Amino acid sequence: MIRTALINLCWPLLLAVAFGGCVTKAKANAAYRAGQQEALARMQQQPRVPSVTVLGQVSVPTIPWIEDLTLAKALVTANYTGRTDPTEILIVRNGRAFRVDPKQLLSGEDVPLQAGDVVQIKQ
Repeated sequence: MIRTALINLCWPLLLAVAFGGCVTKAKANAAYRAGQQEALARMQQQPRVPSVTVLGQVSVPTIPWIEDLTLAKALVTANYTGRTDPTEILIVRNGRAFRVDPKQLLSGEDVPLQAGDVVQIKQ
């Protein structure tokens, strides 16, 4: 009986200690804003390295851009992991998408890439 009374008295205290008590909405919003500002500051401090992004079944989705980077080199560097050849490849450059026929790429017709390009591989 005494043990049950102690547990009932101590339970709210244990929960408050374990979970840090209540946080007001204002404090939560302030912490959220502080986290956003910190992330933005970190992003601005990091040097921007020109890159190409490869979307699809790849192990390395971000490829550093170099002067002679081509689609074939990017796909090899990105380590395409699909079980079958892609059915479609799109290069998105400055908001415009360009279709590349995978068969043409496999036959040796390569496409030069530019910094900021996004390559989408579809199966």
